[in-house]
Amino acid sequence: QVQLVESGGGLMQPGGSLRLSCTASGSIYAIYNFGWYRQAPGKERELVAVTNDVRSTRYEDSVKGRFTASRDRDWKTLDLQMNDLKPEDTAVYYCHAYLSQTAASDAEHYWGQGTQVTVSS
Repeated sequence: QVQLVESGGGLMQPGGSLRLSCTASGSIYAIYNFGWYRQAPGKERELVAVTNDVRSTRYEDSVKGRFTASRDRDWKTLDLQMNDLKPEDTAVYYCHAYLSQTAASDAEHYWGQGTQVTVSS
């Protein structure tokens, strides 16, 4: 069984920094897309940053230059360094992975439980 476990988040003042981490565990053959999404109250879930299996990373326009996604050597941990936080970054942040559990199985989508990030003075 695959699990995505998130850590980090919390309350931060505008201009501050937070770091989120997501670790994938279980039977995993390959992670094709590994990323972070967020959902603010009353809004749809949106992509924040996503890395693919060749380590190319794409960011949502509003976080470019402020957020950095990085994967560790075994490719099963994805961190999100968030700098210069703004009140509009307030949301529940979700880890997402599109992965296959064996060489013969189809890839599927997996989500973490979500972690709250609140930016407020």
